Amino acid sequence: MNRLFLTLLLLVGTICAQAQEKIRVACVGNSITYGSGVANREVNAYPVKLQGMLGDGYEVGNFGKPGATLLNKGHRPYTQQQEYKDALAFAGDIVVIHLGINDTDPRNWPNYQDEFIGDYRALIQSFRKVNPKARFLIARMTPLSDRHWRYESGTRDWHEQIQEAIACVARAEKVQMINFFEPLHPYPYILEDNIHPNAEGAHMLAEIVYKGITGNYGGLKMSPFYTDNMVLQYGRDLLIQGMANAGEKVTLSIAGQKHRTTADTDGKWHVTLSPLKPGGPYTLKIEAGKKELLYNNVMAGEVWLCSGQSNMEFMLNQSATGKEDIPLASNPNIRLFDMKARWRTNPVEWDASVLDSLNHLQYFLPTQWTECTPQTASRFSAIAYHFGRMLQDSLQVPVGLICNAVGGSPAEAWVSRRMLEFEFPAILRNWTHNDFIQDWVRGRAAQNVRKSTYKFQRHPYEPCYLFESAILPMEQFPIRGVIWYQGESNAHNIEAHEMLFPRLVRSWREYWNDADMPFYYVQLSSLNRPSWPLFRDSQRRMLTSINNVGMAVSSDKGNLTDVHPTQKREVGLRLACLALNDTYGFKHIVPSGPLFRKAEFKKGAAYVSFDHADGLRPANEGEELLTFEIAGEDRTFHPAKAVVMEDGKVKVWSKEVKNPTIVRYGWQPYTKANLVNGAGMPASTFRSDL
Repeated sequence: MNRLFLTLLLLVGTICAQAQEKIRVACVGNSITYGSGVANREVNAYPVKLQGMLGDGYEVGNFGKPGATLLNKGHRPYTQQQEYKDALAFAGDIVVIHLGINDTDPRNWPNYQDEFIGDYRALIQSFRKVNPKARFLIARMTPLSDRHWRYESGTRDWHEQIQEAIACVARAEKVQMINFFEPLHPYPYILEDNIHPNAEGAHMLAEIVYKGITGNYGGLKMSPFYTDNMVLQYGRDLLIQGMANAGEKVTLSIAGQKHRTTADTDGKWHVTLSPLKPGGPYTLKIEAGKKELLYNNVMAGEVWLCSGQSNMEFMLNQSATGKEDIPLASNPNIRLFDMKARWRTNPVEWDASVLDSLNHLQYFLPTQWTECTPQTASRFSAIAYHFGRMLQDSLQVPVGLICNAVGGSPAEAWVSRRMLEFEFPAILRNWTHNDFIQDWVRGRAAQNVRKSTYKFQRHPYEPCYLFESAILPMEQFPIRGVIWYQGESNAHNIEAHEMLFPRLVRSWREYWNDADMPFYYVQLSSLNRPSWPLFRDSQRRMLTSINNVGMAVSSDKGNLTDVHPTQKREVGLRLACLALNDTYGFKHIVPSGPLFRKAEFKKGAAYVSFDHADGLRPANEGEELLTFEIAGEDRTFHPAKAVVMEDGKVKVWSKEVKNPTIVRYGWQPYTKANLVNGAGMPASTFRSDL
C-alpha cells in the first residue's frame, strides 16, 4: 500500500509539475472574445480555437465579458467585472487584449475619450503586477459593418479614433500589437449582426493570435505577382515586401545588389532596392530561414496596370486588326500578367461551390508572367497590348502589362472599402436594391447568385469586391501607372460616377502610396444610349478636377448597336500617346485630340477655343464640320455651321439662333462628330455651359 501510495503521489506531482509548466494565455476582451454571435461558442469561440492551435503546452483562458468597455467610466467597465478578477487570478504569461468596440457607444467615447489611453495602460500594468514577466498582445479592433445602426452618427469615426489610440498604447507600453481589423475587413459577410464575427471570423482571429504568439507565419512568401518572367519597375527606389516567420533574417539579391532585413513580429518585411537599370534578364533571389525563392528571366522596365470592364478585357483575337497584329506579337521585351476571371458574369445561375468561392474572394484564376508571343497576346487585352507595344517601341525598355479587367463591372466594385465607408457609405447599403447602382448591374448579379441561401452573398459587381479580390492581392507590386476603360456600367447616374471615379483614383494612389501615380482613362465611345453624351462630357470635365490624369477619346471608333466596338488598336495607341507625352516627357508627341477650353459669344456666333488644337480640321478632307449645335437663352439647341478660323478658333453659328449663349459638340449617343487636330486625334464631346 505504501509503495502504491508513493507511486500515485509521484504521478500526481508529475502531472502538477507539467500543468505548472504550461504557458498560460489570458484572452481578455468583450463579447467578441467571449464568443457572442458564434454558433456553438463553447467549441468555436476564438480562445477555444486558439487552444487547439497552440496545443497541450499552453492553457488558454477565455475572460471575455459581453458589453465591456475599456474606459473605466464607460457604461460597463471591464475592470469592474468578475471576468477581470478571474483574469488577474489566472496570472497569464501571455495576455491578449481586445477591447474598445463598446467604447464607441455614444455614452462613452464622446465623454471620456481623453482617458482611454491612460485606462488602457493601467489595465496592462495591473496584469504586470500579478505576472511581471507577462507578454502582451493588444489587438487593433475587429471591423464594424457599415450596416451598423449608428455607423454614420459617430460609431464609424469613433472606431477609427480608438484604433489610433490603441496604436499609441502599444508604442507607449512597448507591447506587441496584432491586427484584428485588416484580415477581416474585406469579408463583411463575417459580421452577420454587424458587430460580432461568426464562427469563420472567430477562427480567423484565433489564427491571428496564434501567429502573433508563435511567430509562425508559414515561412517565406511573396505576392503571387512575383513569378519568373516578371518585370520590375526600373529607374526609381523600389519597395519589395513579403512575409516570413517573425524574427527571421531575410536576404534579397538582384543585379549586384544585396539587401538584408528582419521580419517583424507580424511576419512582414521589406527592403528598398536602389534603382534598377532597364533590361535584363536578372535573377531575383530571396532567402529566409531554410526557404529560398528564385525568380528567373526577370526584366527591369515599365510596369502598367490595365483595368476596367469589358472593353479593356476585349481580347486581341476579337479586335478588328487582330489577324494582322497577332502574327507580329513576338516580343520578349513585353511581358504579360493576365488575370482571367474563373467565372464570367454571363446570364447564368452559379452553383454553391462558385458562390462559396466568391465569398472568399477567389474570383481570379492563378496566373503568372509570360513573354509576349502570338499565343499569349491573342487572348490578352487588345488595348493593353497596343499600349504596351507602342511604349516598348518608343522607350526601348522592357514593358510589363498587368490586366485584371472584368466585363460589366461598375466603378464602385473597384473602390477601396475604407474609401466608400468614409466618403460614400450610402452606396454600400443593401446594394442589390440600391439606385446608385445601375439596374442592369443589380439584375445580373441577382441572376448569378439566385441559388444562394446566404443573406450577405458576395458578387464581383458588389461595391469594393474587385478592389478586394483584384487589387489587394497585388500587395503593392510596384507599377508606374494605370490605364482604365470603364463607365458603361455607371452611365445611368452621372452624379454618382462623379463621386466614385475620383475616389477610385485616390484609393488606388493611396494603396500604392503614390499621390501622383499616372491614371489614363478612355472616354466612353459612341453607342445608341441616351445618357452617353452627358457622361462623356462628365468624363472630360474630370480632367480638371483630378491631378495627373489623361483621357483618350474613342467616340469616332464606336458602334451604333454594339457596346464592344472592335477598333481597339487606335484606342491603345491614344493611351500610349498620353503616357509618352505626360509621363515620359515626349513633348513632340501630341497627347490628345482637341479639348474644349472656352467659348466666346459675339455677333451672333460662338467662337470656340481648344487645347491641343494645332491643325484643326475635319477628319476627312472636303467634309464640313459636323454635330456642332448652339442655343440661346431658351436652351433649345439647333444644328449649326462650323468652320476653323485662321486664329485656330472654331466659329459656330445658326440662322435659327440670333444670340447664342451655349455651344455643344458631339452631343449624340452615337455621334458622327469629325473635328480632329493635325495629329488626326478626335475632339471630345463637350457642352460649354456645364
